[in-house]
Amino acid sequence: MDTTKRNTQTGKAEPGDNGGNAAPAGSSPLRKWLPVGVIIALFATAWYAGWLDYVSLSSVIMHREALGEFVNANFVLGIAGFILLYAGLVAISFPGASLLTIAAGFLFGGLAGGLATVVGATLGAAVIFEIAKSSFGDTLEKRTGKFVEKMRKGFQEDSFLYLLTLRLTPVFPFWVINIVPALLKMRLGPYVLATFLGIIPGTLAYSYIGSGLDSVIMAQEHANPGCAAAGTCEIDPSTLITKDVIIAMVALGIISLLPVVVKKLRRKPL
Repeated sequence: MDTTKRNTQTGKAEPGDNGGNAAPAGSSPLRKWLPVGVIIALFATAWYAGWLDYVSLSSVIMHREALGEFVNANFVLGIAGFILLYAGLVAISFPGASLLTIAAGFLFGGLAGGLATVVGATLGAAVIFEIAKSSFGDTLEKRTGKFVEKMRKGFQEDSFLYLLTLRLTPVFPFWVINIVPALLKMRLGPYVLATFLGIIPGTLAYSYIGSGLDSVIMAQEHANPGCAAAGTCEIDPSTLITKDVIIAMVALGIISLLPVVVKKLRRKPL
């Protein structure tokens, strides 16, 4: 028996009528903001417990022998674990990613460490992108300031090419570029592809820097015995600039120009 009643003169629904506007169950505030709460809780827990102190280049140097032995015996497991760790840190917007990329090169080698970082960073960026889009994208989109509004036109014209340019020329913090595309309604597929391709050059450059770190540490250890274990070795950044790093930096500069070239070619009449 239908108990719904409607006033025939005013057209308004009586108290028993939902007017067909019942909110879907999946849009409840709890379900909407739960992922954000989990991210905040994880970051707060890691910070309070001191776990983030272990996620640093100095910590890797202090424990390099034990880590090196583990990686040599379990290379694939080590790579997989690093990817998951890096993805999780990116998802909670942990600062200092460049130092972890150097650590990846130090532990796994320039190429393997760089590729592992690219995969982990892309996965983590995709997670925070989806959380931002589903949890607070609509809310923040209505309150975006001049910073986001300046980017809106670029994303509207060609979101993939614009994001690729932002990734290749990292003027803004990585976590900012993870969230802004979500606020501007970019699709996940192009976002992931542009992120993956765009961070390759810079990531490989940092990873190759890390691959030359061991020889520098050994030299410092020889001059100041025990500094590695104590975490007091003084690392001169200039000693880390090797031939491979220079090549990677040059490649980064060249590749960063590709979006401009592609954009001009698209505008050129056939």
